[in-house]
Amino acid sequence: MKNRSFSISTLRSVAARAGLDWFLLALLSMIGLAYLWPTPGIQEGPFSLSNLANLGVSVIFFFYGLRLSGDKLRAGLSNWQLHATIHLTTFVVFPLVVWAAMYLFGTDETRLLWLGAFYVAALPSTVSSSVVMVSIAGGNIPAAIFNASISSLIGVFLTPLWMGLFLSTGSGDYDLASVIGKLALQVIAPVVLGILLNRWLGAWAERHKKALSTFDKIVILMIVYTSFCESFERRMFQSLTASDLLILGICMLGLFFLIYGLVNAVSRLLGFNRADRITALFCGSKKSLVQGSVMVTVLFPANVVGIALLPIMMYHALQLIAASVLAQAMARRGADVAQVPAKP
Repeated sequence: MKNRSFSISTLRSVAARAGLDWFLLALLSMIGLAYLWPTPGIQEGPFSLSNLANLGVSVIFFFYGLRLSGDKLRAGLSNWQLHATIHLTTFVVFPLVVWAAMYLFGTDETRLLWLGAFYVAALPSTVSSSVVMVSIAGGNIPAAIFNASISSLIGVFLTPLWMGLFLSTGSGDYDLASVIGKLALQVIAPVVLGILLNRWLGAWAERHKKALSTFDKIVILMIVYTSFCESFERRMFQSLTASDLLILGICMLGLFFLIYGLVNAVSRLLGFNRADRITALFCGSKKSLVQGSVMVTVLFPANVVGIALLPIMMYHALQLIAASVLAQAMARRGADVAQVPAKP
């Protein structure tokens, strides 16, 4: 019995170090469930799963606003070089790199996957996991909170602008003003309301942040399930092969390390200290599945939402695994440096 419990705990420890938590496994399960049982995900009505998921998104961003105090935003305002590095990487370098690759290697058969890959590049940085990785590696936590928070707000406006370059030419009903209006109602309004109530409810939200994080993930699972139900019902994946998915995964992992390497080089060139460099690396190289799931139903036609979600889901899983390994390696190096006695 002891050996069995030791084996289970060992497997859990190894999986945690690799970033393979229950959420990633649940994401894969939702895709399988959507394939086997798509009916609940495509049903319409006021209490349909898709409507509940949309409501859940607004609640997510309300709670996010509750935890976004003025002190957190002011904590990292002074280091403009760090902020510029992160946001230029997130909203300029990322899209330009994928745009160039799409121009060089894209084909008519893989157009939707490339559009999904560009969607990944146009998204803002993550909030929670970026801060967690910065904390593990020993980076500048206040700056990470500030930049991850601001990135989410910037993304509400810049992500639709980037996607409009392609969706407006391929879809006649793409209305940028309408898209931003829907996102403002679903995302910005709840965030602003949360910020206004932070003074009274912020401490409560901080005490329950673990439960709120679980709620976030449950809503994302609902979005993923309903999105893939629609795509499976319309047989949108019939043209994709196993090799297509393998190549997509390799490209997403390669994209992460390419951006990670570029940010590392720029950070050293600008003379960032270790803590700021860590913050730039993890905030600048990650992309938000939360906002990707929110915006995808607004930006893309319902019949292609599942395919559009595939690249960000792959990038999310792979970035968590890679970032977890890198953050823990940095933490070990930081601990080793701290233990080295200073020279007399």
